[in-house]
Amino acid sequence: MARVTDLSDEDLDVLRLLSRGHTTDAIARELGVSERTLRRRGRLICDRLGVKTPIEAVVWAVRSRLI
Repeated sequence: MARVTDLSDEDLDVLRLLSRGHTTDAIARELGVSERTLRRRGRLICDRLGVKTPIEAVVWAVRSRLI
């Protein structure tokens, strides 16, 4: 089980934007990173949380009251 400290502020920003329905392109622009970097961060977030998809990561963050 992941701990809240496993996620950085940037990770939480990604999850917040995903939860609001933003596209990968829009999130990358908002955060000033490439789409490739954003996809890599998404995989790392999923690995840290022990989930398979970014949507599962968002659900985890919502249920944990992080976003």
